[in-house]
Amino acid sequence: MVPLTYYHHDFRAMGSPCAIQLYARSEKKAEQVARVVMADVSRLEAKYSRYRADSFLSEINRVAAKGGWIDVDDETAGLLDYAATCYQQSDGLFDITSGILRRAWDFKAGKIPDQKTIRSLLNRIGWHKIIWQRPNLAFAVPDMEIDFGGVVKEYAVDRAASLCFDAGIRHGLINLGGDIKIIGPHPDDSPWSIAIRHPRQSGGILQALLLHSGALASSGDYERCIVLDGVRYGHVFNPKTGWPVNYMAAVSVIGEFCVVAGSASTIGMLKGEAGPDWLSSLGLPHLWVNVHGESGGSLIE
Repeated sequence: MVPLTYYHHDFRAMGSPCAIQLYARSEKKAEQVARVVMADVSRLEAKYSRYRADSFLSEINRVAAKGGWIDVDDETAGLLDYAATCYQQSDGLFDITSGILRRAWDFKAGKIPDQKTIRSLLNRIGWHKIIWQRPNLAFAVPDMEIDFGGVVKEYAVDRAASLCFDAGIRHGLINLGGDIKIIGPHPDDSPWSIAIRHPRQSGGILQALLLHSGALASSGDYERCIVLDGVRYGHVFNPKTGWPVNYMAAVSVIGEFCVVAGSASTIGMLKGEAGPDWLSSLGLPHLWVNVHGESGGSLIE
């Protein structure tokens, strides 16, 4: 039997550097599988990008702006169902209608928005203001907006790993901008080594993990942010206040599926000082660091 060879494909999608690492019996097989994965990630980006006027998400948001309704396909319905579950389980903190806050928080402008602007946007935020009865999505309040940013990349990771498995790949790893899913361990059954970035030290590593299976997702204030008068304002917004979270610096969660790990890490950020207890209650391996440099979680050795 032809031995397995390691192949690595780098590409860029969803605004992030991405990688497909897998073992296959030929370069042709590895490239074939990589093309399938990249095509599907590209499909999801085209369908749910808020930056593309021709995306289905933009079509939804044009309907939302008018306070209208639209029927959605099964894939979108699944994402909406999951978002509704996250909203309920987070006591309204994980809210896919809160992306509208970007209109106030322009990090390139380098200034804090006034409270009046934030308050006007808060009136248009709230999953409870949406009437969702599969397949019909209706908006009770005009000028709302949906953003799948907290769900779709992680969903794409899970799909990518499944597509590899369906194609016969049993050893590999998918990495979409730091959201990771293990297809299977190395052929000798050794684990993959994965580093969790330190939220405050450039190039620093918080902890290195050895994973045979599962998925890892992280949320933090180190990507898009501004620092004004010594205070860091990140891109994870509390939908109830309109302000960025200010207690957690970073949260990483390991789960069977990346979409679950991703929503859990985001909710952990949003929970603030209640985050550590909430994360512990999940029973999933996790690691958190707050803005004071304190850390904790079940991944701490």
